[in-house]
Amino acid sequence: MDTIVDKRKLMAYEISVIKSFSSKALADLWSNGTTAKIGKQLHRRILIRLDALDQAEKADDMNLPGFDFHILRGFVPPRFTVHVNGPWCITFEFAEKDAYRVDLEQYH
Repeated sequence: MDTIVDKRKLMAYEISVIKSFSSKALADLWSNGTTAKIGKQLHRRILIRLDALDQAEKADDMNLPGFDFHILRGFVPPRFTVHVNGPWCITFEFAEKDAYRVDLEQYH
């Protein structure tokens, strides 16, 4: 018996690692590619980091050149951070291959 596969109606499945945002502005930037609530000069750098986070399988996967990845002390569950620009950082929690409560915060 021959098997026939109809390739005209293939569906793409996208599984997102980023499960939740603490910042509505950051969620808007991620889903729409733009937002008026975050300075336009930061958009590209933020989106690069969010894309890397969305592909990460563990928090340490964010330890990339220029990201200044590190764990924040005193948080349970642990929170991690990557540098964006100046005082701006993206912070997040990571559990079972997913990122939660992703936020854009000023540090230092």
